[in-house]
Amino acid sequence: MKMRLGVVAMLALALALPAFGAGNKTYKTTYPVACSELWGAVKVALGNPDNYKDVQSDEDKMTADYNVKHSIHWSVIGAVNQGKNHVSLVPIGTACEMSVVSMYSGLSHNDQGDFKKRVDEALAKLQAPMPAEPTKPQTPAK
Repeated sequence: MKMRLGVVAMLALALALPAFGAGNKTYKTTYPVACSELWGAVKVALGNPDNYKDVQSDEDKMTADYNVKHSIHWSVIGAVNQGKNHVSLVPIGTACEMSVVSMYSGLSHNDQGDFKKRVDEALAKLQAPMPAEPTKPQTPAK
């Protein structure tokens, strides 16, 4: 009976901990750009409805809460542990630190890594030089 009670208690604890944020991990990355520039890339990444949903952002504080759109979970723990992720930008001199609090990373998902990759790609596109306008041929004077 004690063994059975212990197993039930462990199972209840395993399912309850994610609800209290026990699986949260904070990942920090420093970028050599101003936070205003990085915030543009964060908004582009979070603006993709194929990857993120329920995005709530604060422009002034440069923070956002969001849910990752997963098509499938390979485990019960992954499905239970799904929750809001959080990103915030903090100026450090002329650089910017992106802090991501991620609810879930595992075999089938790497929420923080995927988000960082999407922000990096968006930042590269935003920083790409604009193509110069082609010069118009001059018409000969009459």
